[in-house]
Amino acid sequence: MRVYSMQTIPDNDLSAGILGVIVGDALGLPVQFEEREERDIKPVTEMIGYGVFNVPSGSWSDDSSLTLCLVDALTKVSPHQRQQFLQQLGQNFCQWLDNGYLTPFGYAYDVGGATYKAVSRLQKGVSPLESGSKKEYDNGNGSLMRILPLAYYYQQFSPEELINLTHEVGSITHGHLRANIACGIYITIAVQLLQGKSPHQAYTDSLKQINTLYSKPIYQQELAYYHRILAGNIQDRSRDEIKSTGYVVDTLEASLWCLLTTNNYEEAVLKAGNLEKNTDTVGAVTGGLAGIYYGLKNIPEHWLSQIQKLDEIIDLMGLWDSVMQTT
Repeated sequence: MRVYSMQTIPDNDLSAGILGVIVGDALGLPVQFEEREERDIKPVTEMIGYGVFNVPSGSWSDDSSLTLCLVDALTKVSPHQRQQFLQQLGQNFCQWLDNGYLTPFGYAYDVGGATYKAVSRLQKGVSPLESGSKKEYDNGNGSLMRILPLAYYYQQFSPEELINLTHEVGSITHGHLRANIACGIYITIAVQLLQGKSPHQAYTDSLKQINTLYSKPIYQQELAYYHRILAGNIQDRSRDEIKSTGYVVDTLEASLWCLLTTNNYEEAVLKAGNLEKNTDTVGAVTGGLAGIYYGLKNIPEHWLSQIQKLDEIIDLMGLWDSVMQTT
């Protein structure tokens, strides 16, 4: 196995964002499901091992596995070939659940209920556009946690086209409009960061675009659930007002709050890890945005060095980068 150092990992937005997701996930995974009071007594200050899933430090969950499944699909089929691309992504998800594809230890774990049901439908031949539940009670964060790679295609698609792609990719596991909108808001902010804006500027500048993208009547009822984000001041909320459950609205709010109330990658993901319950996903979603803005050099090297199968992750991202360079 090759050993990677910070000097050998490509220092670009792609590496920073995807590794930002994985490190944030791994940081929060051991304390997932625990209450906030436990974090107040024993805060997360470093990457630790074992915990709830009894896996070593640097282990990542379904959040990162499904993010990597998306990256892998993007190396094989262009997202411009929509039907073939979605089929490939669905196949990757089935391989992940059945055979532990793109997992740290060769098996899927920490699998969300809605995701499990959706992938089970894929296995039975249901179309990727129909596999995700459209029921309101299935608005978990399982699509939001894996959607970041699509932000890197903002130069290949118009904002409207990118949002449509985002909704389709999200709907493979979570088909309700509320979950779709969460993914759309997240991708819109990520694109602003990729364009070089600060977190606060990216957040502020995204709001008008988000309201335009979601101006159709079909979205209005669901957009109302994001009123605290759309008010433009989620960073002013107190910690007690921020929830970090598996509900997609809570996850997006918590992640933006962690990003906007800190000044570097380490602070952002530690803040996520010291909330409660869904710390792996809040860490992953926060980590993706923070990774893009602060860059690879701001992700602590001693955390990166602990990431399981780092060599395979770097190889996959290198392949993806090469494919993007030729399109």
